[in-house]
Amino acid sequence: MAGRGDPPEGEPEGLPGGGDDEEYRSVVFDESFIRAARLQEFSARERMRDHDHHAVRRVPPQPPKRRIRRGSRQLLLLVLVMVLAFGTAIFLGVRSPYRPQTGRAVEQLRMAVVPLSPQGRVPGGAPDDLFAHSPAAQFRVGASGITLPAARDTGGFSEGQVMSALATVKDYLVASSLDPDVLAGRTVRAVRVLLDPDQLVQFDRSFTAPADDGRHAPAGWLVRFDAAKVAPADDQVRVHGTLRYQESKPGTLEVVSDHVFVYALRPAGSAAQPVRDASLFTVRRELRFQFDRDDLQRHRAELLVSEVQAGPQACSAEAPRTLRPLLAGERADPGDPVGTDPYLTGRSDAALCGSLARSAEPSPAA
Repeated sequence: MAGRGDPPEGEPEGLPGGGDDEEYRSVVFDESFIRAARLQEFSARERMRDHDHHAVRRVPPQPPKRRIRRGSRQLLLLVLVMVLAFGTAIFLGVRSPYRPQTGRAVEQLRMAVVPLSPQGRVPGGAPDDLFAHSPAAQFRVGASGITLPAARDTGGFSEGQVMSALATVKDYLVASSLDPDVLAGRTVRAVRVLLDPDQLVQFDRSFTAPADDGRHAPAGWLVRFDAAKVAPADDQVRVHGTLRYQESKPGTLEVVSDHVFVYALRPAGSAAQPVRDASLFTVRRELRFQFDRDDLQRHRAELLVSEVQAGPQACSAEAPRTLRPLLAGERADPGDPVGTDPYLTGRSDAALCGSLARSAEPSPAA
């Protein structure tokens, strides 16, 4: 007879003490297997409390727990981090007010600013009368005087790209020669945003520390007057000039502008009406721009050469921060333009200066 703790049929084969224990050694009843069992044995306390119960009870099935593999969870987190980083980079790139430097080698602007000294007193009068009796009589007013030539494919640049370059140059000329805030010296931003970022250091230094070195004169970049001394007598600036373009080398488009801007000015603080104390001030600007495809895409330009003639104004050996017009009734110093002795050694302190031809001045009715 079997003992109380032994199975009715005796010790089963395959368990410890049997001959086939190696066959079942790999069988492991883990925790999930036990919890999933449909029949569960009562504990000893439960059996002592109620002798009528069966030795086992039926357990209702439990829904299986969903498992997420550790590898899948890490992959999901990695994708979320990449999406957030990419979105942040795009947001900062769009919202940033600063444009990074390109790292390309961009030439510095070379400039020559030549004041033109009058040969006598500056003629004065009413703005309309001055314009009507000057070489600017047939000039157009404002931006309408900056006309664009027909755009054609150059081989390396399409018609649309050529038109984009011409439009950028016109925007630069309007901002730097016609914008009232720029002319009055209140801002330079409208001009600055149209330049290649690699030229901004030179641009900024031209206004913070101007120098007569052919690189850092404010008038090389834009037209600017001293609002404490000069005021516009007429906001109708007369403009005339040309634009031309060519593909100077593979991947580079060059645009050359040659325009004359004529301003009617009067002394700051003068409020007499009708205006009778105006005078004309003429600025000729010859600018050479260069574009690559990145410049065209970003609506900006590389300004390489700026040649400016402006008068009537007095010659000066210092680098002025603004143009210095001579107004109605004023005359230049008797020594203008100053003489230069080529036999003197060392750096010459004589400023580059010219003489304003009488034919370039208005001859208003007496």
